[in-house]
Amino acid sequence: MVGDVARTQDVELRAPFALRCGAALVDYTVVAGIAAFATLLARMFGGGSRTAGATVMEFGFIAAAVVVLADLFVLPGLTGRTLGKWVTGLRIERRDGEPVGFLRALVRHTIGYLVSLLTLGLGFLLAAFNREGRALHDLLAGTVVVRASARVRPR
Repeated sequence: MVGDVARTQDVELRAPFALRCGAALVDYTVVAGIAAFATLLARMFGGGSRTAGATVMEFGFIAAAVVVLADLFVLPGLTGRTLGKWVTGLRIERRDGEPVGFLRALVRHTIGYLVSLLTLGLGFLLAAFNREGRALHDLLAGTVVVRASARVRPR
């Protein structure tokens, strides 16, 4: 009986796979939108390699890189959320319910994402089939993605 209650609570805490995909889509859209807007402005200012358009394009790519760094490392380290996770109501935590911290966010979003990608994306898909909803990068970093209103119980 107690085991059934714990399993039910785990399912309630875990972030649904579709919602995790939505969060990733929001993150991607923000970064791609900045790069697309910079490209549009560069075309309006003449494009080329030695024009104002080239400067606008460089600034746009720098802005996109800054947003990626803030979104994948700074925000998760401080709040446990990327922009996409904030919009979708999700949060990254350590398995024991403590804040994720900068080092874990760094491991999760660099080494973890790289390993998940090297498996031809199957590392990301693992979250759909894992009982705790953990993807390969979560397993490597010791993290779990939960609904923001939920609290993870210590194990």
